[in-house]
Formats: sequence, structure tokens, C-alpha cells
Amino acid sequence: MAELTDAELRKELLALGYRPGPITATTRKVYIKKLGCLRAEVAAARLRRRTRRRKRRRKWGGRPRPAGGRRERAAGRPGGTPGAGGAVGVWSCTPTVPVPPLMCVLVPVCALQFCQAKQKDVTMAVLQELYNYLSVQAGNFECGNPENLKSKCIWVSEAQDHVLNVTGTSTRKFKAALDWILNSNKDLGIRLKGRDMSEPVSSVEEVFCLESVHPQMGLGCRFRRAVVTAIMNLFLFFWSLITLWGILLYLRYRWRKMEEEEQAMYEMVKKIIAVVQDHYKEWERNLERYPYVGIFHVRDSLIPPQSRKKMKRVWERAVDFLASNESRIQTESHRVAGEDMLVWRWTQPSYLSDSEH
Repeated sequence: MAELTDAELRKELLALGYRPGPITATTRKVYIKKLGCLRAEVAAARLRRRTRRRKRRRKWGGRPRPAGGRRERAAGRPGGTPGAGGAVGVWSCTPTVPVPPLMCVLVPVCALQFCQAKQKDVTMAVLQELYNYLSVQAGNFECGNPENLKSKCIWVSEAQDHVLNVTGTSTRKFKAALDWILNSNKDLGIRLKGRDMSEPVSSVEEVFCLESVHPQMGLGCRFRRAVVTAIMNLFLFFWSLITLWGILLYLRYRWRKMEEEEQAMYEMVKKIIAVVQDHYKEWERNLERYPYVGIFHVRDSLIPPQSRKKMKRVWERAVDFLASNESRIQTESHRVAGEDMLVWRWTQPSYLSDSEH
């Protein structure tokens, strides 16, 4: 049978009452097995008829058969109506009437092997064709999309029509193949998705579209994608490098500004201490009316008006530093010229001589 051409194989199947679908390299093995079992069934049927004829000749010896004999024998032979001697549609290997061993072994074994092999082969053929179709469609989508596909996830009805047209199987076999994918623990390269793409499907009825995990792309497409990927990776690398360099420069700038600001704060603290101390000494010489001096008066004497906005942070840090770290200067609140004002007082005496007082 392996030497039969596709046309001869189709002709023999049709002659035995079986209508095959398209015969391809994938389905040819299935149809060859089907032809073998059909031939075996025909041979077994012929053998059964000969056996029944020989039995009748031995039993009646050429005499006419009784009128009711046909029904009684039908009830007792395999595949007849229910009765004392048989069952409906089941071939018994231990019949009441002796049956040649070839008939007992050939038909049941062939039927069992054919059912198992056919189910598996047909399912594998459907899965193979479905995998090829989805991978080609996914590759077309990734490589320019010449068919103007909206997505590489193909509608289940479209995939079913293609597979049934190529393999000649039924809708039931296609759904059985989808059920195989759902229940298989292996990665078959096909993803089943429902209407909500983010949610997994649990039954064949929920499947909305099918997607290939491994798109089938040509050499040119793979080369272009590799070049684009390499360029994108280089772009991301240099962009990350430039970003890190910019962050480093910004941090260095901030550190330098913080150092300059801290140095300016220390310089401002020295100037404030000198002004408050000089004011106290002048008060000791009766050159000033009060032993304290207003904080804003000190600020105005140290920072010109055009620089006060720029030096605001330096001034505030210097004031906080004096309040927490300088014990010789005391911060007080006094009423000066009818307004409450924060002032600084120098608390360390200068020990002037009597002549100086």
C-alpha cells in the first residue's frame, strides 16, 4: 500500500465506501492505515458469510429452512438483535457456534488499533497543520504584515476553516485537538486566548483566537530584525550611559554648590560674631545706647540689598548655626522704637580697665 499513488489510494478508499479528504504528506499515513483496516474488514466479512453458508449446509443437509429460522439465527449470531445467544453490534470471541480463529482475532484487534492510531494520528495531523498555519501568519505579521492582519492572534473560526480544508477532518476533531492543547503539560508552541487576552482559558468554548509562540520568518526578515534589535540595544546602552553621566555631573555640581554654600555660611558666621562683639565693645565705651543689636540690622549691614535674595539661604543657615552652636551670642526679644524685635547680645565681658570706663 505504501507504493500506491495518491490517486490510487483515493480510488481504493472510495471503492470501499470511505470518502477521504485532501491527501497530503501529513495525512497519507492515516489513509494508508485506514485502507489496510478496511481491506481487513472486507476480508473478515467475506469469511463470516462463507462460514454461515457452510454452517447452514451442515445443519439442514440441503432441506428447506423453517419460516422462523432467520429471526432466531439473527438473535444468536454476532451483530444481531438481542436474544439468548448474542449482543447488539458487538463481535464476541466466544460465540455459541464455532468461529474460525482468524475472524475472532483479525477484526477486533484491527478495530482497536485503528481507533487508537487514527485518533492520535489525526490529532497530531491537525496540530501540525495548525502549528504551521499559525507560525506562518505570525511570521507574516512580524515581517511587514503583507496580509494586513490586525494581530498575530488568529480567530479560531479562521484557523478552523483552514485546517479543515487542508486535512479534511471534522469540527469535532479540531475541537479535540484544542482540548489536547489545553490538557497537555508540554509546550506545543500554540497559545489559546479568550476575549480577555489577559485571562487564561479553561475550556475549548472560551477560545477566541490562536497565536503561535514561534513565528516562522524568512532569512531576510530575521536579518532585518536582528539589525534593528542590535541598533535598539546600542541606542539604549548609549542613552543609559549618557543618563548616568548626566546624573554624575549633576551630583558633582550639587556637592560643589553645597561645599561653597557651607563655606559661605561659615564666613557669614564669622562676620556676624565680629559685628555683635564690636557693638558690645562700643556699648561698654558708652558709644552705643543698647548692649544688643537687631538681627535684621546686622543682616542689612553685612549683605547689600541686591544680594539678599541670593544670600537668603546662607543667612538662614548662619542664624541657625549661631542659635545652636555659639554660646557667646544670645538671642533675645526687645521692644525697639515701639516694635518687638529679635536681637543679639554679646554675653562675654571684655574686662575693660577703669580708665577705659
